[in-house]
Amino acid sequence: MKRHLIFAAAALILGLGVQTGCSQQKEKSASLKKAPAFEVMTTDGKKLTLADFRGKVVIVDFWDTWCPPCRMEIPHFIDLHSRYKNKGFEMLGIVLGREGKPKVLDFIKNNRVNYTNAYANEAFLDAYGPIDGIPTTFVIDQKGQIYKSYTGYRDKEVFEGDIKTLLNL
Repeated sequence: MKRHLIFAAAALILGLGVQTGCSQQKEKSASLKKAPAFEVMTTDGKKLTLADFRGKVVIVDFWDTWCPPCRMEIPHFIDLHSRYKNKGFEMLGIVLGREGKPKVLDFIKNNRVNYTNAYANEAFLDAYGPIDGIPTTFVIDQKGQIYKSYTGYRDKEVFEGDIKTLLNL
């Protein structure tokens, strides 16, 4: 009987850690592993690769239109892109697009998103995964190394601190 209770308690604790959809906050300081190469199509139909960002600090953010924490972070990214794009920073949104491309394009237009967005593909998700929930955000340094990764909503100051640190500002 005691063993069954312990097993049930362990299963409950493990079950609480499983995430789907929008997720809880998790931060991971990477041991500077190389960011996986990728090739994606932007929302305006252009091919984009990691090499296109060589020498820049890049934030790669996995998001979708239906995700409230994702929607809360996007104004931060719009502002950060405006403030630091001329100092060696690039912002890249990777949209899952569960609600379809028309909804994504409307969202980008209606919210005046000023940075590049691309559609997630299986190879990209495999390379950067597992993506346990969204938003999931990777900060990549000028050498193409993953500096930090975050799962869940973060205030703008968190990302701005990473950008300033990597750009030596």
